[in-house]
Amino acid sequence: MAISNPRVTYIKWTLLVLALFAHTCNGFYLPGSYMHTYSKAQEIITKVNSLTSIETELPFSYYSLPYCKPPKGIKKSAENLGELLMGDEIENSAYRFKMNVNETVYLCTTHPLTEHDVKLLKQRTRDLYQVNMILDNLPAMRYAYQNGVKIQWTGFPVGYTPPNSKDDYIINHLKFRVLIHEYEGSGVQIIGTGEEGPGVISEAEKKKASGFEIVGFEVYPCSIKYDPDTMKKKSIYQSIPAVNCPSELEKYQIIREQERVSFTYEVEFVKSDIRWPSRWDAYLKMEGARVHWFSILNSLMVIFFLAGIVFVIFLRTVRRDLTRYEELDKESQAQMNEELSGWKLVVGDVFREPDSSKLLCVMVGDGVQITGMAVVTIIFAAFGFMSPASRGMLLTGMIILYLFLGIIAGYVAVRMWRTIKGTSEGWRSVSWFVACFFPGIVFLILTVLNFILWGSNSTGALPISLFFVLLSLWFCISVPLTLLGGFLGTRAEAIQYPVRTNQIPREIPARKYPSWLLVLGAGTLPFGTLFIELFFILSSIWLGRFYYVFGFLLIVLLLLVIVCAEVSVVLTYMHLCVEDWRWWWKAFFASGSVSLYVFLYSINYLVFDLQSLSGPVSAILYLGYSLIMATAIMLSTGTIGFLMSFYFVHYLFSSVKID
Repeated sequence: MAISNPRVTYIKWTLLVLALFAHTCNGFYLPGSYMHTYSKAQEIITKVNSLTSIETELPFSYYSLPYCKPPKGIKKSAENLGELLMGDEIENSAYRFKMNVNETVYLCTTHPLTEHDVKLLKQRTRDLYQVNMILDNLPAMRYAYQNGVKIQWTGFPVGYTPPNSKDDYIINHLKFRVLIHEYEGSGVQIIGTGEEGPGVISEAEKKKASGFEIVGFEVYPCSIKYDPDTMKKKSIYQSIPAVNCPSELEKYQIIREQERVSFTYEVEFVKSDIRWPSRWDAYLKMEGARVHWFSILNSLMVIFFLAGIVFVIFLRTVRRDLTRYEELDKESQAQMNEELSGWKLVVGDVFREPDSSKLLCVMVGDGVQITGMAVVTIIFAAFGFMSPASRGMLLTGMIILYLFLGIIAGYVAVRMWRTIKGTSEGWRSVSWFVACFFPGIVFLILTVLNFILWGSNSTGALPISLFFVLLSLWFCISVPLTLLGGFLGTRAEAIQYPVRTNQIPREIPARKYPSWLLVLGAGTLPFGTLFIELFFILSSIWLGRFYYVFGFLLIVLLLLVIVCAEVSVVLTYMHLCVEDWRWWWKAFFASGSVSLYVFLYSINYLVFDLQSLSGPVSAILYLGYSLIMATAIMLSTGTIGFLMSFYFVHYLFSSVKID
């Protein structure tokens, strides 16, 4: 009689389940959208996003200009929260392709241009507005040559203005080059194996399903003057002879009143060896990569070297002081306290309640929330979960993380409040302030900027419905979670001070220079780790470039945390050594002052790198968003420095024997 082995049976069924799972799954790609395979001559619809310009930073709807509209009407694509906040407005377009079918097609002829149309077209042309088209989730890429260097851009210009000319010409003919990769899918077949039961034979037989993947989307725009009467007789999507882009201005389509503009396009499909998972590599390739990497590496080495020296000296000094203090008996300690100055003399005042203690707790709570959001977001982005292929996902993820991290913010703020006050009384007020402080600042700035965008009729303006959505998320998720975190903070064990606080505060000796000068200067060290990466981030936001070196950004963030902690601890120790026991706010701003340099650098970037930015509206938008960024950095870095300094002071005075 055969005895079955339970372990063998378990392995067999496990293999069967895995085989069934493998049979039904073709693959899983991270990040972005799923792979779409097209058959021969299958219809492909292109989409259009908002018109954008690096000169104004004000996005406008594609159909605000007299472009051809789809035969079945304009339909908006579903957009996530991040896309709406970024001003994206994705709609279908009249451009239609047939997979792997090369053709030249007539689209439409406009009505005679009105004075309003001409004014708008000229303004958009001279403001360097770009048309952003999307095919299978890939932005249209354009290549141009400047001083013999090949430069890539996303999108194509609305029009063309020759140097020293008052005339403008509209782009009305597009040459599309679609890169495709021929795809063959294969499956796995399960067969029986007699007495041993079901099993898997890999690659026993391949089931092939041919198709094409879109792996590249390039556009080559030009302006051609057509005879409108002849073109008007044609129907939409009617084939026309191949068109060559002219080089003479006389053959361009000028923008002026009563002109009728005919739009045409041609598409060429080119087979490519690029695989679908690698199709975004061309967009994410950063120019000047060598300069970027070597500059950042140099900054990291310098910062580590300086921080290491300071930290070693600091540790030796504190250890020597503690060792000398502990070796003395009580009488000698008392005599030493009378003779010596330094941090040992402020033992009765070091934990005295600071000025505006509630505001400090609130800012620390918000700082923990922002820091947690930044760290988790960058980690997810570094692992590829927030690819540019998923538009708006980065901003959406940040907002969701911020909302749910409110519970930690409330907990930290209320526990710090209990530590300072010695009681839980007033914790609800602290929790409410935590929930409303930073979001309130952001909401106020965004409201002012939104009124400016509304006045400009920009798609970047948030609709009223989105305002209500944001307020609902704020008060239905963030506020309750922050209050819950505050409640948990009241139940947590309070942090006990190692020394008692005297009733009468100790007089602080006069100093030759204000202590805040040293605090503000301390921000230069953390800024040294940040400013080069900040340049690339600002370029990606304001110059329309992709930023995707999140792995290195994570390293820079971790380095920034270390440097902020070290700088704040060193400055706290320096203030205690000169008998200045008011260290709380100075510890916060020692590292938080980096935000001042970030904002000043943003102004420097506006003046010297965004010279093309035109008009007061664009400058106000830029400064408003920069102010939000600087505020978030201040709260985050200040919190890191303060919490580390608090731990250091608590540890330092816990090591001293006090009656």
